[in-house]
Amino acid sequence: MTDEILLGLITFFTSTVAGVIGLGGGMILIAVLPSFLPLNALVPVHGLTQLSSNLSRAYFGYKDIKIEVIPKFLLGSLIGISIFATILYFISLEYVPLFIGLYILLSLWSNKFNEKIKKYESYVLIGFFQTGLSIVVGATGPMATALLIKDYNDKDTVVATAAALMSITHLLKVFAFMFFGFVFFDYLGILIAMIIGAISGSYMGTKIRDKIDGKKFLIFLKIFLSILAIKAILSVFI
Repeated sequence: MTDEILLGLITFFTSTVAGVIGLGGGMILIAVLPSFLPLNALVPVHGLTQLSSNLSRAYFGYKDIKIEVIPKFLLGSLIGISIFATILYFISLEYVPLFIGLYILLSLWSNKFNEKIKKYESYVLIGFFQTGLSIVVGATGPMATALLIKDYNDKDTVVATAAALMSITHLLKVFAFMFFGFVFFDYLGILIAMIIGAISGSYMGTKIRDKIDGKKFLIFLKIFLSILAIKAILSVFI
């Protein structure tokens, strides 16, 4: 029971962080999980927990979700999960975090990059890579968030819409692991504690976010995204 309680509290904290700034909670959580779970359970348990975190965050902020981006993202996600699940055992994904990190940094800070990539960048493509790669990387939320920041200036819109898109990613990922034969029931106690923590954290984060200045929030979000991107790049070499 000690592990269940501790993981529930940790998930509450990470979900609160994600509720306030829109991302980061999943990355913190997957960094902590190896101390509690076997390697084969890390991404599946993380995926189901993050599904509850993002779905509840989207529910609490449903009025701010930009519905028009969801069909495009869903289409890309369905194609991405199908392809990556098929070729998972045949390709090397060692340098995936490097490319994700570079994309995020260039997308946030380089006008020339944005001008050149604009005709290729879309929610279909982001859905393809974010959901497909999530089977391996675990936490890929910054990819969609980086695009949302460029399209919308409102903090609640960015956080709520990112949560809706990540819900699609994690839902498809959970189905993929069920298809591969992963038995979630074996971790029922841990999952219940983490899901309770995730939903409670989403509620708390949503309430706290309302008290934060929108412009300062977006600046902080860009900086935080950049830190996560640099961390992803360094993880390839260290």
